[in-house]
Formats: sequence, structure tokens, C-alpha cells
Amino acid sequence: MKITSVEAIAVSIARSQPFTSSLGKQRSTINAIVEVHTDEGITGIGEASSVWDRLGRGERDDIDGALAELLVNQDPFCINAINALLDERLHRSFPAKAAVEMALFDIAGKALNTPVYNLLGGCVHERIPLSRSLSMGPSDENAAQAEQLADQGYTTLKMKIGRDPNEDFANLEAIRKVLPGIILRVDANMGWSSAREAVRRIGELEQFDLEFVEQPLPAADLEGMRFVRDHVGVPVMADESIWRPNDAIACMRAKAADIFNVYVSEAGGLTPASDIFSIAEAAHIPCMIGSMPEFGIGTAAQTHLAFAMRNIGFACDLNGCTYHKDDIILETLPIESGYIYPPTGPGLGISIDRDKLEHYQIA
Repeated sequence: MKITSVEAIAVSIARSQPFTSSLGKQRSTINAIVEVHTDEGITGIGEASSVWDRLGRGERDDIDGALAELLVNQDPFCINAINALLDERLHRSFPAKAAVEMALFDIAGKALNTPVYNLLGGCVHERIPLSRSLSMGPSDENAAQAEQLADQGYTTLKMKIGRDPNEDFANLEAIRKVLPGIILRVDANMGWSSAREAVRRIGELEQFDLEFVEQPLPAADLEGMRFVRDHVGVPVMADESIWRPNDAIACMRAKAADIFNVYVSEAGGLTPASDIFSIAEAAHIPCMIGSMPEFGIGTAAQTHLAFAMRNIGFACDLNGCTYHKDDIILETLPIESGYIYPPTGPGLGISIDRDKLEHYQIA
């Protein structure tokens, strides 16, 4: 089998509601969809997901410009060799590479008539609990949304914090008041300016029985992350500090985190993301999977990874598609009562809704 052509399309879909974190406010998500065609009529699909500066348009341009010509005439089963080729050609653009690799796994799964998780080692979970994130905003609105999510079966919620300490306190207080037993985690998205400030702010919030605090400091400040970890009573999770496997090694050596949050898009694909899981497992560091958030294709790819990884220690963000008003896939992913179940069907187990892809496509 040989790859005959590659095409990428930028897509914009509105959020169900505007979402605010320390990274800013997002009213919509702009990702890129990629299709990899073969001479045997099998087409693989993938998604480049990012909240960073290039977004879907930039990832689309990297796929169509720098990566597509490298893929033509390649054997789509040679995923490791293709990954190395893409790394040689393009230094970063990890979400673009992740989209291409998703499509290659989708092709392989379809050709072998098996789900992608079997290509990653096989399914090791019956179901995986999910977390939902709450946007910065009025505490009464967040408490009401938290109750709605709890009614839907969610047992874990994540509150975005790191800008206004008074608002952070009010939000957590309001959620705890209406849901005293909910598992509650917080994510600062690098919002605090120094390790000492982070320690002070976390100390003010520890009374709310937090599961962990995510990425309190800028990504490169591993020394500061370790200082925070050594001076608070809440576990510290690394997120933006861990993109690639080498980042995971650096974070492990610095003793900067108790937990790793792994992203398929930031890692550059399912293979490097699974490498991060292996590094963490060897170091006895539990992991979860985070979200950009993705549409249905990216969510499906994350889900296959999750079901093949033994080192899932916490509820995961395998529900990025639920943050949007619509999607571009025909299927409904198996999310029920706060859990996600293994996808069915060969490859990623999903397909593109052509009408919606055309509707949401942007220049």
C-alpha cells in the first residue's frame, strides 16, 4: 500500500459557551482536519488541535506545505519511519505531525480491520472516568454548571484558576457548597508569576480538598515547579511543561511534578504520547490525558491511546468534543454518565460528515 495524496482543511466550530482560563478567552475552536489517501482506496483521517498561536490554519499550512510531499509514495504502515522523516523536515508543529500520524494509524486499523487501541498494545480498561473543566467566571454560574455536570454523571470537575485570587476562592467555595463530595481539581495554566506566589495561592485553596493543582508556573520553570511541589500539601501536575518525551524526562529528573498530563497533539502523535506514558510508568508517575479541546476525530484518537495505556491514574479529558456546539463526524462517541467506553469499529472508528466539514471549513 502507498500513500497517494494528503490534504488538510482548517475548521472553526463555536464553543457551547465562551471559555476563559489564564490563557485567555476562547469563543470557538480552530483545528485542522487531514485526510491521507492510499492506492488501495483506504483513507485515514486525523486532527491537528491547538490553543496556541498557529491554530488550525497554521497547522493546515504545515501539513499541506512541508509534510504532504514527504508522505506521497510512503507505506502508511511504516509509522515510525514516517515520524522520523517528519521530524527531520519540520522541527516543531507537533499538532500537525500528530494529525498525520492519527491518519496513518486509522489507515492501518482499517486495513487490518481492528481498532487503533489494538495497534497500541490492546485494550486494558473497561471504561475511563472523565473530568469536565469549568471556565473562569461568576461563582453562581459555575456552581450551577457544576451541579448540571454532576447530574450527568461526572464525578470529577476541574476549575480554571490563576488570574484573580478572590474569584478563584469564590468559585471553589461555591462548588464545594453545592457538591461537597465531588472530586475537585484546579488548573492555573501557568497563571502565577513566581513559585512563592503559587505556594501562597495554593495554600489559600487547600481547604477545598483539591485532588491536584495543574501547571502552577510557566512551562520551563521546572525548578520553580519543584519548589511548589515541596511546599504545598496538594499534588502538582505538569501539563505545559510536558510536550515531548524529552520534556517528560527533564520533568522527572527535576522532580517537578507528581502527575503528568499527556496530550496527543502536543506530543506529536500517538507514538510519542505513548512513549511519555512509558517514561512516567518507569518512574512511578501516574498520568492522565488532556484536551485542547479536540473535535470528534482528535477525541477518538486520544481515547484509543487511553484504553491502551496502563498508567492512567486519574479521570481524563477525553471529551473535548463536548465543549462545542457541533462536530464534523457522523458517529457519537461512547460517552455515558461521566465515563467513556472503548470505541468500536476498525481504525479510529469514526468518519467525516462531509456536509458539516464543508459548512465549518474556513480559508
